[in-house]
Amino acid sequence: MLPKNPATDPNEVSVWHFGQHHLLFLMAMISTLLALPAMASAPSIPDIHTAESEQHYDYQLFAKGITIPWGMTWLDDKRLLVTNRKGELHLIDDGRLVPTTISGLPEVHSRGQGGLLDIIKDPDYRNNGWLYFSYAGSEGKGAGANTSIMRARLDGLTLTNQQLLFDGTPNTRASKHYGSRLAFDRAGHLFFSIGDRGDRDKYPQDLNFDAGKIHRIHPDGSIPADNPFAQQANARSSIYSYGHRNPQGMATHPVTGDIWIHEHGPRGGDEINIIRPGANYGWPVVTYGINYIGTKITDETSRPGMQQPEWVWTPSIAPSGMVFMTSDRYPEWQGNLIAGSLKFNYLIMLALEGDRVVGHSKLFEGIGRVRSLTLGPDGYLYVGTDGSGIFKVVPKHNNQ
Repeated sequence: MLPKNPATDPNEVSVWHFGQHHLLFLMAMISTLLALPAMASAPSIPDIHTAESEQHYDYQLFAKGITIPWGMTWLDDKRLLVTNRKGELHLIDDGRLVPTTISGLPEVHSRGQGGLLDIIKDPDYRNNGWLYFSYAGSEGKGAGANTSIMRARLDGLTLTNQQLLFDGTPNTRASKHYGSRLAFDRAGHLFFSIGDRGDRDKYPQDLNFDAGKIHRIHPDGSIPADNPFAQQANARSSIYSYGHRNPQGMATHPVTGDIWIHEHGPRGGDEINIIRPGANYGWPVVTYGINYIGTKITDETSRPGMQQPEWVWTPSIAPSGMVFMTSDRYPEWQGNLIAGSLKFNYLIMLALEGDRVVGHSKLFEGIGRVRSLTLGPDGYLYVGTDGSGIFKVVPKHNNQ
Protein backbone atom coordinates (compact mmCIF):
# COMPACT_ATOMS: atom_id res chain seq x y z
CA MET A 1 0.00 0.00 0.00
CA LEU A 2 1.34 3.45 -0.90
CA PRO A 3 2.39 5.42 2.20
CA LYS A 4 0.71 8.70 3.02
CA ASN A 5 2.43 11.98 2.27
CA PRO A 6 3.14 13.72 5.58
CA ALA A 7 2.88 17.08 3.90
CA THR A 8 -0.82 16.45 3.48
CA ASP A 9 -1.56 13.92 6.21
CA PRO A 10 -0.88 15.84 9.45
CA ASN A 11 -0.51 12.84 11.73
CA GLU A 12 2.24 11.03 9.86
CA VAL A 13 5.99 11.27 10.52
CA SER A 14 7.94 14.06 8.89
CA VAL A 15 9.92 11.88 6.46
CA TRP A 16 8.24 9.93 3.65
CA HIS A 17 10.11 6.68 3.12
CA PHE A 18 9.83 4.81 -0.17
CA GLY A 19 10.57 1.18 -0.71
CA GLN A 20 11.45 -0.12 -4.15
CA HIS A 21 7.94 -1.45 -4.68
CA HIS A 22 6.50 2.00 -3.94
CA LEU A 23 8.73 3.62 -6.56
CA LEU A 24 7.74 1.04 -9.14
CA PHE A 25 4.10 1.64 -8.32
CA LEU A 26 4.48 5.39 -8.75
CA MET A 27 6.24 4.97 -12.06
CA ALA A 28 3.43 2.75 -13.25
CA MET A 29 0.91 5.41 -12.24
CA ILE A 30 2.48 8.28 -14.17
CA SER A 31 0.86 7.62 -17.53
CA THR A 32 -2.50 7.05 -15.88
CA LEU A 33 -2.31 10.33 -13.97
CA LEU A 34 -1.34 12.30 -17.06
CA ALA A 35 -4.32 10.91 -18.90
CA LEU A 36 -6.86 11.87 -16.24
CA PRO A 37 -9.16 14.82 -16.99
CA ALA A 38 -8.70 17.81 -14.74
CA MET A 39 -10.74 17.88 -11.55
CA ALA A 40 -13.10 20.79 -11.06
CA SER A 41 -11.11 23.52 -9.35
CA ALA A 42 -11.79 24.67 -5.80
CA PRO A 43 -13.30 28.10 -5.14
CA SER A 44 -10.77 30.86 -5.64
CA ILE A 45 -9.40 32.10 -2.32
CA PRO A 46 -6.77 34.79 -1.71
CA ASP A 47 -3.17 33.93 -0.99
CA ILE A 48 -2.34 33.81 2.68
CA HIS A 49 -0.14 36.57 4.07
CA THR A 50 1.14 37.36 7.52
CA ALA A 51 -1.41 39.47 9.40
CA GLU A 52 -0.24 43.06 9.90
CA SER A 53 -1.44 42.91 13.49
CA GLU A 54 1.07 40.15 14.29
CA GLN A 55 3.67 42.84 14.94
CA HIS A 56 1.74 43.81 18.08
CA TYR A 57 1.99 40.35 19.67
CA ASP A 58 4.45 37.64 20.52
CA TYR A 59 4.29 34.18 22.01
CA GLN A 60 6.12 32.86 25.05
CA LEU A 61 6.49 29.38 26.49
CA PHE A 62 3.84 28.66 29.11
CA ALA A 63 4.49 24.96 29.82
CA LYS A 64 6.22 22.00 28.24
CA GLY A 65 6.51 18.26 28.75
CA ILE A 66 3.31 17.11 26.99
CA THR A 67 4.15 15.47 23.67
CA ILE A 68 0.79 15.91 21.88
CA PRO A 69 -1.50 18.30 23.79
CA TRP A 70 -4.67 17.27 21.96
CA GLY A 71 -7.22 19.07 24.16
CA MET A 72 -7.22 21.75 26.86
CA THR A 73 -9.81 23.07 29.31
CA TRP A 74 -9.50 25.55 32.19
CA LEU A 75 -10.84 24.47 35.58
CA ASP A 76 -10.44 27.92 37.10
CA ASP A 77 -8.16 30.96 36.87
CA LYS A 78 -4.98 28.96 37.43
CA ARG A 79 -5.57 25.28 36.65
CA LEU A 80 -5.49 23.94 33.11
CA LEU A 81 -6.23 20.32 32.19
CA VAL A 82 -4.40 19.01 29.11
CA THR A 83 -4.80 15.65 27.38
CA ASN A 84 -1.76 13.91 25.97
CA ARG A 85 -2.71 11.74 23.01
CA LYS A 86 -0.56 8.88 24.23
CA GLY A 87 -3.11 8.33 27.01
CA GLU A 88 -2.24 10.74 29.82
CA LEU A 89 -4.19 13.54 31.47
CA HIS A 90 -2.05 16.36 32.88
CA LEU A 91 -2.68 19.28 35.21
CA ILE A 92 -0.91 22.59 34.79
CA ASP A 93 -1.24 24.59 38.01
CA ASP A 94 -0.28 28.27 37.93
CA GLY A 95 1.99 27.66 34.94
CA ARG A 96 3.68 24.58 36.44
CA LEU A 97 3.22 21.10 35.00
CA VAL A 98 2.29 18.83 37.90
CA PRO A 99 4.66 15.82 37.60
CA THR A 100 2.02 13.24 38.61
CA THR A 101 -0.51 12.44 35.90
CA ILE A 102 -4.20 12.18 36.72
CA SER A 103 -5.44 8.65 37.43
CA GLY A 104 -8.82 7.09 36.77
CA LEU A 105 -8.86 7.18 32.98
CA PRO A 106 -10.55 4.33 31.09
CA GLU A 107 -8.50 1.99 28.92
CA VAL A 108 -7.31 4.16 26.03
CA HIS A 109 -6.41 2.67 22.64
CA SER A 110 -3.29 4.72 21.95
CA ARG A 111 -2.20 3.80 18.44
CA GLY A 112 -1.77 5.85 15.28
CA GLN A 113 -4.05 8.88 15.52
CA GLY A 114 -5.96 7.33 18.43
CA GLY A 115 -5.48 7.98 22.12
CA LEU A 116 -6.78 10.43 24.71
CA LEU A 117 -8.21 13.27 22.66
CA ASP A 118 -10.40 16.28 23.49
CA ILE A 119 -11.59 17.51 26.90
CA ILE A 120 -14.18 20.09 27.93
CA LYS A 121 -15.86 21.11 31.17
CA ASP A 122 -19.59 21.34 31.75
CA PRO A 123 -21.10 24.82 31.28
CA ASP A 124 -22.22 24.50 34.91
CA TYR A 125 -18.92 23.02 36.07
CA ARG A 126 -18.73 25.20 39.16
CA ASN A 127 -21.87 23.53 40.51
CA ASN A 128 -21.73 19.98 39.11
CA GLY A 129 -18.01 19.32 38.53
CA TRP A 130 -18.48 17.31 35.32
CA LEU A 131 -15.66 16.94 32.81
CA TYR A 132 -16.19 15.37 29.37
CA PHE A 133 -13.47 13.77 27.28
CA SER A 134 -13.17 11.80 24.06
CA TYR A 135 -10.81 8.93 23.43
CA ALA A 136 -10.16 5.92 21.25
CA GLY A 137 -11.99 3.25 23.22
CA SER A 138 -12.28 -0.47 22.68
CA GLU A 139 -15.68 -0.80 24.36
CA GLY A 140 -18.50 -2.16 22.27
CA LYS A 141 -18.76 -4.39 19.23
CA GLY A 142 -15.91 -5.58 17.07
CA ALA A 143 -12.14 -5.68 17.30
CA GLY A 144 -10.13 -2.50 17.49
CA ALA A 145 -11.48 0.84 18.69
CA ASN A 146 -13.74 3.76 17.92
CA THR A 147 -14.46 7.18 19.39
CA SER A 148 -15.88 7.04 22.90
CA ILE A 149 -17.18 9.85 25.13
CA MET A 150 -16.97 9.70 28.92
CA ARG A 151 -17.68 12.12 31.73
CA ALA A 152 -16.13 12.13 35.20
CA ARG A 153 -15.35 14.37 38.15
CA LEU A 154 -11.91 15.35 39.39
CA ASP A 155 -10.99 14.76 43.01
CA GLY A 156 -7.44 15.95 43.56
CA LEU A 157 -5.48 14.06 40.90
CA THR A 158 -8.05 11.27 40.47
CA LEU A 159 -11.04 10.98 38.17
CA THR A 160 -14.16 9.66 39.90
CA ASN A 161 -17.80 8.96 39.01
CA GLN A 162 -16.83 7.84 35.50
CA GLN A 163 -19.81 7.45 33.17
CA LEU A 164 -19.51 6.15 29.60
CA LEU A 165 -21.90 8.36 27.60
CA PHE A 166 -21.23 7.20 24.06
CA ASP A 167 -19.49 4.26 22.43
CA GLY A 168 -18.90 4.62 18.70
CA THR A 169 -19.85 1.58 16.70
CA PRO A 170 -18.57 -0.54 15.13
CA ASN A 171 -15.00 -0.81 16.37
CA THR A 172 -12.39 -1.03 13.66
CA ARG A 173 -8.68 -1.81 13.51
CA ALA A 174 -8.09 1.40 11.56
CA SER A 175 -5.99 3.85 13.58
CA LYS A 176 -6.97 7.17 12.00
CA HIS A 177 -9.75 9.72 11.60
CA TYR A 178 -11.27 9.68 15.08
CA GLY A 179 -12.50 13.28 14.81
CA SER A 180 -13.22 13.80 18.51
CA ARG A 181 -13.70 17.54 19.06
CA LEU A 182 -16.26 18.55 21.70
CA ALA A 183 -18.46 21.63 22.17
CA PHE A 184 -21.59 22.65 24.08
CA ASP A 185 -24.32 24.72 22.49
CA ARG A 186 -26.32 27.35 24.38
CA ALA A 187 -29.06 24.88 25.23
CA GLY A 188 -26.55 22.62 26.98
CA HIS A 189 -26.34 19.88 24.33
CA LEU A 190 -22.98 18.19 23.88
CA PHE A 191 -21.77 18.03 20.28
CA PHE A 192 -18.86 15.85 19.16
CA SER A 193 -17.28 14.71 15.92
CA ILE A 194 -16.28 11.28 14.66
CA GLY A 195 -14.18 10.99 11.52
CA ASP A 196 -14.74 8.46 8.77
CA ARG A 197 -12.27 6.07 10.46
CA GLY A 198 -10.43 5.63 7.18
CA ASP A 199 -13.33 4.00 5.33
CA ARG A 200 -14.87 6.79 3.29
CA ASP A 201 -16.94 4.52 1.06
CA LYS A 202 -18.67 2.73 3.94
CA TYR A 203 -19.40 5.11 6.79
CA PRO A 204 -19.93 8.85 6.11
CA GLN A 205 -23.08 8.56 3.95
CA ASP A 206 -24.68 5.68 5.88
CA LEU A 207 -26.81 6.68 8.88
CA ASN A 208 -26.49 3.18 10.33
CA PHE A 209 -22.92 3.99 11.40
CA ASP A 210 -21.46 6.56 13.78
CA ALA A 211 -18.33 7.37 11.77
CA GLY A 212 -18.19 10.43 9.52
CA LYS A 213 -20.78 12.29 11.60
CA ILE A 214 -21.40 15.13 14.03
CA HIS A 215 -23.40 13.86 17.03
CA ARG A 216 -25.55 15.62 19.63
CA ILE A 217 -26.46 14.22 23.04
CA HIS A 218 -27.62 15.45 26.43
CA PRO A 219 -24.87 15.76 29.07
CA ASP A 220 -26.03 12.48 30.65
CA GLY A 221 -25.70 10.64 27.33
CA SER A 222 -29.40 10.50 26.50
CA ILE A 223 -30.65 11.48 23.05
CA PRO A 224 -32.52 14.75 22.45
CA ALA A 225 -36.00 13.98 21.13
CA ASP A 226 -35.61 16.60 18.38
CA ASN A 227 -32.40 15.19 16.93
CA PRO A 228 -32.97 15.04 13.17
CA PHE A 229 -32.81 11.24 12.94
CA ALA A 230 -34.00 10.31 16.44
CA GLN A 231 -37.25 8.82 15.16
CA GLN A 232 -35.90 7.37 11.91
CA ALA A 233 -35.49 3.63 11.48
CA ASN A 234 -32.06 2.42 10.39
CA ALA A 235 -30.32 5.54 11.67
CA ARG A 236 -28.19 6.25 14.72
CA SER A 237 -30.30 8.56 16.87
CA SER A 238 -27.37 10.68 18.09
CA ILE A 239 -26.46 11.84 14.54
CA TYR A 240 -26.91 15.55 13.93
CA SER A 241 -25.16 15.86 10.55
CA TYR A 242 -23.27 13.52 8.24
CA GLY A 243 -20.91 13.28 5.28
CA HIS A 244 -17.81 14.39 7.21
CA ARG A 245 -14.22 13.26 6.74
CA ASN A 246 -12.27 14.12 9.90
CA PRO A 247 -13.33 17.21 11.89
CA GLN A 248 -10.63 18.28 14.36
CA GLY A 249 -11.89 21.76 15.12
CA MET A 250 -15.19 22.71 16.76
CA ALA A 251 -16.44 25.87 18.44
CA THR A 252 -19.71 27.58 19.30
CA HIS A 253 -20.23 30.95 17.64
CA PRO A 254 -20.45 33.57 20.40
CA VAL A 255 -23.24 35.55 18.68
CA THR A 256 -25.38 33.07 16.75
CA GLY A 257 -24.78 30.02 18.95
CA ASP A 258 -24.18 27.87 15.86
CA ILE A 259 -21.66 25.02 15.96
CA TRP A 260 -18.77 25.61 13.55
CA ILE A 261 -16.23 22.97 12.58
CA HIS A 262 -13.25 22.57 10.33
CA GLU A 263 -12.21 19.25 8.92
CA HIS A 264 -9.31 17.66 7.11
CA GLY A 265 -9.69 17.05 3.43
CA PRO A 266 -7.48 14.50 1.70
CA ARG A 267 -4.93 16.23 -0.56
CA GLY A 268 -6.58 19.63 -0.67
CA GLY A 269 -10.14 20.35 0.31
CA ASP A 270 -9.84 21.22 4.01
CA GLU A 271 -13.17 22.80 4.95
CA ILE A 272 -14.92 25.11 7.38
CA ASN A 273 -18.58 24.23 7.89
CA ILE A 274 -21.50 25.53 9.94
CA ILE A 275 -23.41 22.56 11.26
CA ARG A 276 -27.12 22.38 10.37
CA PRO A 277 -29.49 19.68 11.69
CA GLY A 278 -29.81 16.74 9.33
CA ALA A 279 -27.51 18.26 6.72
CA ASN A 280 -25.27 16.18 4.45
CA TYR A 281 -21.79 17.69 3.98
CA GLY A 282 -21.03 15.46 1.03
CA TRP A 283 -17.91 13.44 1.80
CA PRO A 284 -16.86 11.55 -0.29
CA VAL A 285 -19.53 12.14 -2.96
CA VAL A 286 -18.42 15.76 -3.34
CA THR A 287 -15.04 17.19 -2.40
CA TYR A 288 -12.48 19.76 -3.51
CA GLY A 289 -9.66 17.35 -2.61
CA ILE A 290 -7.96 14.50 -4.43
CA ASN A 291 -6.26 11.30 -3.32
CA TYR A 292 -2.79 11.54 -1.78
CA ILE A 293 -1.28 9.93 -4.89
CA GLY A 294 -2.89 12.53 -7.14
CA THR A 295 -5.84 10.57 -8.55
CA LYS A 296 -9.40 11.85 -8.41
CA ILE A 297 -11.91 10.89 -5.75
CA THR A 298 -14.91 12.24 -7.64
CA ASP A 299 -15.75 14.58 -10.50
CA GLU A 300 -18.21 16.47 -8.30
CA THR A 301 -17.56 19.45 -6.05
CA SER A 302 -21.25 20.13 -5.47
CA ARG A 303 -24.57 18.34 -5.65
CA PRO A 304 -28.15 19.41 -4.82
CA GLY A 305 -29.01 18.52 -1.24
CA MET A 306 -25.40 18.59 -0.05
CA GLN A 307 -23.92 21.48 1.91
CA GLN A 308 -21.18 23.60 0.40
CA PRO A 309 -18.37 24.55 2.78
CA GLU A 310 -18.05 28.10 4.09
CA TRP A 311 -14.34 28.03 3.23
CA VAL A 312 -11.96 25.65 1.48
CA TRP A 313 -8.18 25.38 1.71
CA THR A 314 -6.48 23.98 -1.37
CA PRO A 315 -3.72 23.04 -0.81
CA SER A 316 -4.45 21.66 2.63
CA ILE A 317 -3.23 23.35 5.80
CA ALA A 318 -4.13 20.36 8.05
CA PRO A 319 -6.25 22.35 10.53
CA SER A 320 -6.50 21.49 14.22
CA GLY A 321 -7.96 23.48 17.10
CA MET A 322 -10.44 26.33 16.79
CA VAL A 323 -11.56 29.35 18.83
CA PHE A 324 -13.65 32.45 18.19
CA MET A 325 -11.77 35.52 19.32
CA THR A 326 -13.84 37.23 22.02
CA SER A 327 -11.01 38.52 24.21
CA ASP A 328 -10.30 42.22 24.69
CA ARG A 329 -6.61 41.32 24.91
CA TYR A 330 -6.45 41.33 21.10
CA PRO A 331 -8.62 44.22 19.85
CA GLU A 332 -7.44 43.81 16.24
CA TRP A 333 -8.62 40.19 16.22
CA GLN A 334 -12.04 40.70 17.77
CA GLY A 335 -14.80 38.75 16.03
CA ASN A 336 -12.41 36.62 13.98
CA LEU A 337 -11.89 32.88 14.00
CA ILE A 338 -8.52 31.39 14.92
CA ALA A 339 -7.41 27.91 13.86
CA GLY A 340 -4.11 26.05 13.89
CA SER A 341 -2.15 24.48 11.06
CA LEU A 342 -0.38 21.19 11.72
CA LYS A 343 1.17 21.20 8.27
CA PHE A 344 2.60 24.72 8.15
CA ASN A 345 3.34 25.36 11.86
CA TYR A 346 1.37 28.58 12.27
CA LEU A 347 -1.99 29.98 13.28
CA ILE A 348 -4.66 30.95 10.77
CA MET A 349 -6.85 33.98 11.41
CA LEU A 350 -10.09 33.97 9.43
CA ALA A 351 -11.92 37.26 8.98
CA LEU A 352 -15.69 37.00 9.39
CA GLU A 353 -18.61 39.11 8.21
CA GLY A 354 -21.60 37.58 9.95
CA ASP A 355 -21.62 33.91 8.92
CA ARG A 356 -19.28 34.50 5.98
CA VAL A 357 -15.55 33.87 5.94
CA VAL A 358 -14.14 36.71 3.85
CA GLY A 359 -10.38 36.25 4.16
CA HIS A 360 -7.51 34.59 5.98
CA SER A 361 -4.03 35.46 7.19
CA LYS A 362 -1.30 33.68 9.11
CA LEU A 363 0.14 34.36 12.54
CA PHE A 364 3.38 33.24 14.21
CA GLU A 365 4.95 31.19 11.47
CA GLY A 366 7.24 28.60 13.06
CA ILE A 367 5.38 28.32 16.37
CA GLY A 368 5.10 24.54 15.84
CA ARG A 369 2.52 21.94 14.82
CA VAL A 370 -0.56 23.54 16.33
CA ARG A 371 -2.78 20.89 17.88
CA SER A 372 -5.11 22.75 20.26
CA LEU A 373 -6.23 26.25 21.21
CA THR A 374 -7.94 27.76 24.22
CA LEU A 375 -8.77 31.21 25.55
CA GLY A 376 -7.80 31.38 29.20
CA PRO A 377 -9.79 33.03 31.99
CA ASP A 378 -7.18 35.81 31.79
CA GLY A 379 -8.24 36.48 28.19
CA TYR A 380 -4.99 35.28 26.67
CA LEU A 381 -4.76 32.79 23.83
CA TYR A 382 -2.94 29.54 24.65
CA VAL A 383 -1.56 27.39 21.84
CA GLY A 384 -0.77 23.69 22.28
CA THR A 385 1.86 22.38 19.86
CA ASP A 386 3.20 18.89 19.25
CA GLY A 387 6.51 18.47 21.03
CA SER A 388 7.33 22.16 21.42
CA GLY A 389 5.12 23.08 24.34
CA ILE A 390 2.12 25.23 25.16
CA PHE A 391 2.55 28.90 24.31
CA LYS A 392 0.82 32.05 25.54
CA VAL A 393 0.19 34.90 23.08
CA VAL A 394 0.95 38.26 24.69
CA PRO A 395 1.25 41.89 23.58
CA LYS A 396 4.87 42.75 22.83
CA HIS A 397 4.84 45.59 25.34
CA ASN A 398 3.60 43.17 28.01
CA ASN A 399 5.86 40.18 27.36
CA GLN A 400 5.58 38.62 30.78
